[in-house]
Amino acid sequence: QVQLVESGGGLVQPGGSLRLSCAASGSIFGLYAGAWYRQASGKQRELVARISSDGKTNYAESVKARFTIARDNAKQTVYLQMNSLKSEDTAVYYCHADRGRLEVWGQGTLVTVSS
Repeated sequence: QVQLVESGGGLVQPGGSLRLSCAASGSIFGLYAGAWYRQASGKQRELVARISSDGKTNYAESVKARFTIARDNAKQTVYLQMNSLKSEDTAVYYCHADRGRLEVWGQGTLVTVSS
């Protein structure tokens, strides 16, 4: 079973950038799809971006052209590069991994976009 630990969250001004990292341990992460979800206060958790085990990506419409998901299987890490951040991107961001019916969540990292 994979364990996930996120890092890289924090406070950033509108228009700024952040890179989130999700470090995996405990299994061969390259066999898993990786994803980032987010949950804003009072809202449901939503998918932000996903990358399959063979590198195919998909994004929520709200983040296309601003966010990029990538993975480094040698480092067992998934990244989310977030550019042109907006106040509405403020949320707790969660890393997620799945392989068939197996799935695991990270503990979340807070991203606050505010001036």
